[in-house]
This record gives sequence, C-alpha cells and structure tokens, in this order.
Amino acid sequence: RRELLDYATANSRPFAIDWDKAEIVAPALIGNHSIREYPLDELRGYIDWTPFFITWGLSGKYPAILQDPKVGESARDLFRDAEELLDRVIAENLLTANAVLGIWPANRVGDNDVRLQASDGGESATFHFLRQQTVRGDDQAQLCLADFVAPESSGRTDYIGGFAVAVGGVGELAARFEAEGNDYQAILVKALADRLAEALAERLHERVRREFWANAPDESLSAEELIRERYQGIRPAPGYPACPDHSEKQTLFRVLEATETIGVSLTESFAMLPAASVAGWYFAHPQSKYFPVGKITADQVADLAARKNCDEQWLRRLLAPNLN
Repeated sequence: RRELLDYATANSRPFAIDWDKAEIVAPALIGNHSIREYPLDELRGYIDWTPFFITWGLSGKYPAILQDPKVGESARDLFRDAEELLDRVIAENLLTANAVLGIWPANRVGDNDVRLQASDGGESATFHFLRQQTVRGDDQAQLCLADFVAPESSGRTDYIGGFAVAVGGVGELAARFEAEGNDYQAILVKALADRLAEALAERLHERVRREFWANAPDESLSAEELIRERYQGIRPAPGYPACPDHSEKQTLFRVLEATETIGVSLTESFAMLPAASVAGWYFAHPQSKYFPVGKITADQVADLAARKNCDEQWLRRLLAPNLN
C-alpha cells in the first residue's frame, strides 16, 4: 500500500505550464478525417516486432532476439513464417486497415477535464481524466492528462486529437486456416494483425505530427526512434496507465464517429471489435508525457462519477484495480 495524497491536495499540484508563453500550434486539419484501406505495404516498416515475439513466449528485443543463443533459432523460424504470411496478406489483400482521426479545439475545465468547443451548433463533448495521488515528493507534480491542455481561464484556444484504427478480415482469414486444419497459421495471422494495427497507429501519429496537426512538420525519425517515442507529443489510450478508465472510449468513439466511419465498435466491457484495433488521444504540447495514474482514493472516484454523471458503484467496479 503506497502513501496517497488526499484528492484536493493532489489537484493543487498539477504539472505547471506557463500558458501565457506556451506555443500552441493551430492544426492544419480541424474536425474528423478517415482513411480507408491504408496500404499494408506502407505499414510494414512501422511494425514493432518485439511484442510479436513476446506473444509467442519468446523474450528478447528485435532484432537482437534473432541471434539470441537460447531462443534465436525459434525466433528466426517464427519471423520467417510471419514475413511469408505478411507477403501473402499484402499480395492478396487478405486484410484491410482503416483509420479515423480528429483534431478539435478544446480547453481544460475544472481540474481534470478537457472540453471540446462545439462547432456549427453541434454538441460539445468532455473527456474526463484521473490524477495521480501517489506521493511523489514536494517538488514533483501529481500528473493528469488534462494538464497538457490550456485551461479555459488562460483565454487561449488549445486543441486535442483522437484516433481509432482497425484491421479487419482477421476472423474470416483465421477461420479459413482453421477449416484447413492449420491452427498455427490462424494464430499467426491474429498476432500479425495486432502488429499491423499498432503499426497503423504509429504511422497515423507520424502523419498527424507532420501533416494533419503539423506541430512537428520537419520531423524525420527512424523506425527505431519512433518505437522509442523520440517524437513530440503523446497518444495515450483509454484503459492504459495514464487513463485507466476504459469507459472514456464511449465519448472518444462518439466524437470520432468511429463505428459509423470504420466499423470499429465497443463491447459492454469496452473491448474493441475487431480485436486488432487501437484508439486513443493526441496531445501535442512538447512537455506532454506518459505516466501511470496508479492508486487513487474513493473520493476521486466519487468526483469522477459526478463529472461523468454515471453510477458511482459501477465506476468503482470498473476502476477496482486502481482503488487503494
């Protein structure tokens, strides 16, 4: 059990940004934009293979794992099979990769929320985030994703982005392999589809930084630098350490019109379908960074339930892993 600050004190220690002097880049694109059937051969160079090997119980970083004295031979065999299947998938268009992104004028409201500015008489939307309460020292901020967006009180318009990507056709292709008695290929294509979805998220974020938001138009990073996140800005996902609340996908999907546009949907437990899908937000401020929210107190959950206008007990169950 870690020592926690009370919620009010944690809110009084946000990440400090001088918004009077901060540069806010107005995006080249405002609103939503979809890309259907993204070229899979373009995504090939953006695949992070290390998690692929972990999926198969092979520990080691790519490409070094291919020469590992213990698992190198198995890794090479698996990698050869994956490359051959990827060649076939690309040549025969066996899978489809689709994406939708949006960038919207927004401001932080209150301590931990980011509200989109309604345009053309449309409905506004608010993203609700959680703040760190684990004691981090007197000189360290208690982080919340909302800290990286200019507050309404600054009088400045800031922006936040969102995205959803999905690789379709996986179930059908896996079923074909299973019908042929080839369970190995069925599992392999599912693992490969997951990597392609992550590769599309990586490539799309690169294009956001260079084209759609253009907050880093001159960026030129290698594949290794992209994997190491050497770029400016972050793309945290709901359900992950910086935002443990999976239910925020509902608002994100609604604003993106993700289901209507690219066919990705949510289950009752907020899992994404198809399974090879990724969704999250874009934050462009140069000081934005990833962090774990960690353990929180019941009063933060109560406040979040009030902000989201949802049942507190339901939210407590959803956030049970984070409750102290």
